[in-house]
Amino acid sequence: MSMKIFNKSRLGAATAATALFALSGCSTMAPKYEQPPAPVNAAWPKGHAYQVPDAKATKKAVAEVPWREFFVDPQLQKIIELSLQNNRDLRIAALNIERAQALYQIRRADLMPHLDATAAATVQRIPVDLSSTGKAMVTDQYSVGLGVSSYEVDLFGRVRSLKDQALEQYLATEQAQRSVQISLVSQVAAAWLSLAADKERLSLARMTLVSQMEAYKLINSRYEAGISSALDLNQARTSVDAARVDIARYTTLVAQDENALNLLVGSNVPADLLPQALGEALTSLKDIVPGLPSDVLLNRPDILQTEGDLKAANANIGAARAAFFPRITLVSSVGLGSDELSGLFKGGSFAWSFAPRISVPIFDAGTNKANLAVAEVDRNIAVAKYEKAIQSAFREVADSLAQRGTIDEQLSAQQSFTDATAESLKLSQARYDKGVDGYLTVLDSQRSLYAAKQNLIGVRLVDQANLVSLYKVLGGGWK
Repeated sequence: MSMKIFNKSRLGAATAATALFALSGCSTMAPKYEQPPAPVNAAWPKGHAYQVPDAKATKKAVAEVPWREFFVDPQLQKIIELSLQNNRDLRIAALNIERAQALYQIRRADLMPHLDATAAATVQRIPVDLSSTGKAMVTDQYSVGLGVSSYEVDLFGRVRSLKDQALEQYLATEQAQRSVQISLVSQVAAAWLSLAADKERLSLARMTLVSQMEAYKLINSRYEAGISSALDLNQARTSVDAARVDIARYTTLVAQDENALNLLVGSNVPADLLPQALGEALTSLKDIVPGLPSDVLLNRPDILQTEGDLKAANANIGAARAAFFPRITLVSSVGLGSDELSGLFKGGSFAWSFAPRISVPIFDAGTNKANLAVAEVDRNIAVAKYEKAIQSAFREVADSLAQRGTIDEQLSAQQSFTDATAESLKLSQARYDKGVDGYLTVLDSQRSLYAAKQNLIGVRLVDQANLVSLYKVLGGGWK
């Protein structure tokens, strides 16, 4: 009879453990996630500044264009490849993904019982005063076993909520790496363009210095011959000195641009990959179609990252709610035990234990309530960050589109202004040679033409930098 009772009790314990393990697969107490509505207009701004082309279904989304297809310059392609291999920020982002993945695996493993194999030996001397026989004695105990230590039966989804939180944080770090790569590609391209523009400005300053030196020598000869005045000679000298100042300034800027590019790449860029001047074609795309705001903004990696943080905060509420309910912990073991090492594996040495423990929060001085309030506030903060990220992204795209809509007009006007200034210089030089005007008129025309050429380089830089910016803000560069 006693054997039947023993078997029934063991069967009942096993059945209870199985039932509790099955119940642990219940859903969480986290609130149902609902994506907040985008706090921006459903269409991009319109007007003369924007000139946004209509989105067509046949157009390929900019975010889907790999950077190798967008940037056609082979030197720039090689530099971007070097940056993706060596940039430290990108390495940190990749390591953050590995860390988040490991944390997620830890939380996921908490859903399953952890089995531990144990082996122990205890040798104890019992003094006379404590011995039941009235004599000092030495006792030996040996055991081996397999057991579950402190497994929480997740009846109310606390552990599952923590697992969901870790999963969303892991997915958010993946999007963060994409966002870092997008920024890196655009920063490398922008730094490469700045270096190209400053080298072109430096080259223009050097050519200007050569022409100004020739003009100064000519004026000096005329001055020594008594044809030109000392005023003309000093005015010619100011042009030479101004060109020398610009050469020194742009030499510094070129060196700083190279340093910035080396930092982004993560190593020294080979000299044969550095640009010498702004090229005519940066990208093969002729018409960049932005698409709809809902398609562009909600699919940008940085927006997906903030949404992942929001989902993680939402899951954490489930863990905070579950803390108000009882927690059931199971401790069990099965193995062999004996007072002699030789008898450890003999019959009758089998031993087992099953020890469920339940804890019910009764008084915690408001800790659980405060933790729930913190979790809910964190979720609200995450919502605000998500909405702010969408608004910031909308502005970035709108600003780039506004510049794209007017840059062609700026280029045309600046080119026309430069051509007119060059013609004015020819006319003023001819009038000076004939003695009609003084050298000051020639000097003013030279300065105007030099400034116009420098500004033309600047406008061309803005044009190509805008393409890089537009590619970035539309989510391109992570492929």
